[in-house]
Amino acid sequence: RKRTRESLEHVLSESCYVCDGRGSIKSAETVCSEIFREILREARAYENSRLLVLASQSVVDRLIDEDAGVVADLQELLDKQIEFQVEPVYTQEQFDVVLS
Repeated sequence: RKRTRESLEHVLSESCYVCDGRGSIKSAETVCSEIFREILREARAYENSRLLVLASQSVVDRLIDEDAGVVADLQELLDKQIEFQVEPVYTQEQFDVVLS
């Protein structure tokens, strides 16, 4: 017999909006590493003196606490000011690096 309808589980449930049905999300540490790589890309591509990082509370907390030394090194290396802003609607994996 061939199944002709969607499974009951599929009909009664939906994918997680945070992980999009994968079952896991990136750690704050992983997202911070991605942010550092994006900062380097943006800094090399554009001439500006400041960068603003928009991210979730947990990621910003890590950036200003555990990764503060890395942030300071980046600011010195790039000769740019890096600021952080919490975006309450962002999931842990979402972030933006904005030229300011």
